[in-house]
Amino acid sequence: MPLRVELKPFERIVIGETVLINSGTRTSFLIDGDAPLLRERDTVSAETANTPAKRLYHCVQTMYLKSDVARYRAAYIGHLKELRQAHPDCSEAIALINAHVSAGTLYKALKEIRKLIKREAARLAA
Repeated sequence: MPLRVELKPFERIVIGETVLINSGTRTSFLIDGDAPLLRERDTVSAETANTPAKRLYHCVQTMYLKSDVARYRAAYIGHLKELRQAHPDCSEAIALINAHVSAGTLYKALKEIRKLIKREAARLAA
């Protein structure tokens, strides 16, 4: 079943290793296939990965977009350890993230990590 995507003017979407940039008008299109995709607002760059959760997100995002879990596995394990040390109270969420990565459901892992990023931001703001 195709995925319908609507983009605002100049909004970006990452499909695999390709970035599509919308023109000056709102547009929608259908994507049929299994290519990994993320909206720009759901990405974390290497420069903005400045917390343990964001570093893990960036790593899993790279695994997802490049469809190469094995290549980034060592970095992933390091970021996972860092996150466990920084947030020992989030062990259930971290275990769920790891289960998703182990099962190859990387998009679901990214959704769970986004929740941790929000928790982290709330802690830093307090």
